[in-house]
Order: sequence, then structure tokens, then C-alpha cells
Amino acid sequence: MSGNDPHIHVRSEAVHGNAAVRNTLAATFGLAGDLPRLVTTGCGSRVPYAMTSPRPDRVTCLPCREHAGRAHLRFAREVERLSRMPGSVITPAQGKLVADRHHGLAREFSDPGPGD
Repeated sequence: MSGNDPHIHVRSEAVHGNAAVRNTLAATFGLAGDLPRLVTTGCGSRVPYAMTSPRPDRVTCLPCREHAGRAHLRFAREVERLSRMPGSVITPAQGKLVADRHHGLAREFSDPGPGD
């Protein structure tokens, strides 16, 4: 890790962030886990957690933007596929809403980033 990397990155788990899990634990049990100091990013770097963002309008690392775009597309396709399976706990209409949201995020990540 270089101490002078000015870019904002995406965590390697671009879609499955831990914020929702942490919020659920905090709301349910009154517990809040510590955030990791360093995280692995979509470009393979290890950077301080504070130098990452899940928001397309904040991410300035091009390889991370590409990684996040691919991850959101994969997730959208998976949700669509699973929502059409017999016995699915979500309906195809609900799956489409989620998939549309992630298709939109994938498009935003594929657009030029801030400062480009």
C-alpha cells in the first residue's frame, strides 16, 4: 500500500458490503463491530477503509470502477435468475426492481469517474 495514493477505491466485495450486516447487529443486539483499518479493493490494493466508497460518484480509481460495474451486473443477473426459480422467496417483480437498481449502478460505474 502506498501512502500517497490519492484515489478513492471500491472494496473488493463491491455489492455485498458489510454495512447492512453491521446495522442489523447494532439494531438487534446493540452491538457494533469495528470497521477494518485496511481493506482489499477491486483493483487489488490494500487501502484504509476511509479511502473507499460504494458510491459511483465518489470512486476515482478506474480499475475499481470497472470491478464494481462487473460485480453489480453479475449480481443483477443472479437476482433476476433466482427470482424466477420455483419456490423463490422473492417474486419476479421484486427481483426486477433489485436487478434494475444494480443495472443502474453498473451503468454509473461504467461512466467516466469524478475528475475524468
